[in-house]
Amino acid sequence: MSNADDRVRLGVVGLGFMGQTHAANAEAFGHDVVAGADLVAETRTEFAETYDARTYEEFAEMYDGENLDAVAVSTPNTYHEGAVVAALDRGYDVFCEKPLADDLASAERIADAAAEAEGFCAVNFHNRVATAPAVFTDYRDDGYFGEVTHVDANYVRRRGIPGVGSWFTSEDLAGGGAVVDIGVHAIDFALYLMGYPDVEEVFAVTRTEFGRREDYVDPGDWYDETEDAVFDVEDSATAMIRCADDRTVSLEVTWAANQAETNDFVVRGTEAGAELELGGEALTLYRSGTQGTDHNLDATLTEGSIDHTGWEGSDRRFLEAVAAGSPHGLGTVDQALTVQRVMDAIYRSAERGTSVSID
Repeated sequence: MSNADDRVRLGVVGLGFMGQTHAANAEAFGHDVVAGADLVAETRTEFAETYDARTYEEFAEMYDGENLDAVAVSTPNTYHEGAVVAALDRGYDVFCEKPLADDLASAERIADAAAEAEGFCAVNFHNRVATAPAVFTDYRDDGYFGEVTHVDANYVRRRGIPGVGSWFTSEDLAGGGAVVDIGVHAIDFALYLMGYPDVEEVFAVTRTEFGRREDYVDPGDWYDETEDAVFDVEDSATAMIRCADDRTVSLEVTWAANQAETNDFVVRGTEAGAELELGGEALTLYRSGTQGTDHNLDATLTEGSIDHTGWEGSDRRFLEAVAAGSPHGLGTVDQALTVQRVMDAIYRSAERGTSVSID
């Protein structure tokens, strides 16, 4: 930190929706958005006017020209490595959007750079920052569930393919489709609820059933196809993830499906279980007992909430960590690398038609 009053001097790389979100949250929490970098001139102009910040076409120019404490990286996935590693090399603390990178090799290079860096790198798994997972993990750490053995993880959109022709539907820019966009959240959340066990094996099937259909029905106007749009990624995936000690995750991820939307996560433990939504507030605990008579007991969270959830909460935690000089409680690069390995295994398994091991 360069400022005695704990005001973080933040630079933002990638000034689209998430870059604007990081900047707005930083200002709301009393920090200084001093600069931003983006390849698009119009986006730079809008950012400069909104935040009274200097802007640059290249992130390296911003890094060299500004006195920063931290950097938020929210570019398309394929550009994460360059922006993150260059920031770490200069000693900045970094908040990287999920996933860590567009492929495993790039993610491993980021992890190597983070291990040698003076600053820290955190990854924005914002769905952890909510009431239900906060209550769940405290119960888990107190031993309420016994051993958590299985998580049924669902992130299912009925119709929710991002704008076709945007970087989300381009393998070159994103590294994948639904798995990389929303599956990354579901994988992290499931492993987080389990306490991040080692992952050993993955079996998966990926599908492209909707994204290329001319008769695709989209009442929510997500599709937004542009001329000469590229759609060369999957729009759904089903996977079984086997972890150490035969703990398992069953994963269902879709951008589009002919079923009701769901973000439900069902957790099974040897002493109790739970149901909660990805990044949500509702939590139900399931237990059986013999007190009085054999019975089943369901407990529902009815009151209580944590301050600042989702993107707002994750930004606040990152900025507080920068000010304190400690990344405690944030999504780590090691965890993000585990998620990247799972995503890589999903694609390898789908291509081979067999289960694959994770080294």
